Amino acid sequence: MTGPNNPNESGDSPLAAYRIELERFQGPLDLLLHLSRKNEVDIHDIPIAEITRQYLQYLEIMEELDLEIASEFLVMASNLVYIKSRTLLPVEAEEEDQEPEDPREELVRRLLEYQKYKEAALDLAGRPVLHHDVFLRPEPVMEEASSEEFTEATLFQLMDAFQNILTQAEKRAPVEVERDPFTLDDALRYIRTRLSGVPSLGFTSLFTRLDSRWKVIGVFLGVLEMIKQGHLIAVQRDFGEPITMVLSERAKDETGAAPTNQGEKADE
Repeated sequence: MTGPNNPNESGDSPLAAYRIELERFQGPLDLLLHLSRKNEVDIHDIPIAEITRQYLQYLEIMEELDLEIASEFLVMASNLVYIKSRTLLPVEAEEEDQEPEDPREELVRRLLEYQKYKEAALDLAGRPVLHHDVFLRPEPVMEEASSEEFTEATLFQLMDAFQNILTQAEKRAPVEVERDPFTLDDALRYIRTRLSGVPSLGFTSLFTRLDSRWKVIGVFLGVLEMIKQGHLIAVQRDFGEPITMVLSERAKDETGAAPTNQGEKADE
């Protein structure tokens, strides 16, 4: 799937030379569960038309970011459109006396099974494992004064926050700046610099100093890359709450002790 047309075909855009394999994060069923929770709807009674519309919007965002979309996402999109079309068809006269078949039934069954699988996997992951080498993922280092529990944000929650950032950026007056190449390496250095010397940084705050749309997109791709490598952790207090970014201990060990950034403070 090709990315959006842009004037940076020579490689100025981080999209020109870098693609992220989306399936390493989450799949289409995860997206549907996310949409169900985001819209506060019962899985047994999914508003298929609205969920299909929102699902396709996410695919458009993925395409704009030039993410490597797994074929399963496109297959699910086709399935959703098919189910939506079936719900719009009139009931045949001979079927009026029979209880109509719900075209969403198979999808609901798959979602419920997948949800149970995910919950069971989380339960197993929380149990001690004996007689095995266990490599624990570094816990995010939050402010010592905080006793609140944090959960890890999903890819689609990050995409929601990113879309809000783009929407707000488009409302601001454009700033004319000289166009310089901004690579993935530039984005990674920028993220590490913003997180140096602070226990955590709000996801939105990562983008406040950027002066172009392509830099915003590049930093977001950098966030996904660092999460994939285990160098960055995105956490939140609860679903829909602001997302906070934390460098993992492994990232700190690999880069060495970073100088304290006196002008920065942790925020949400």
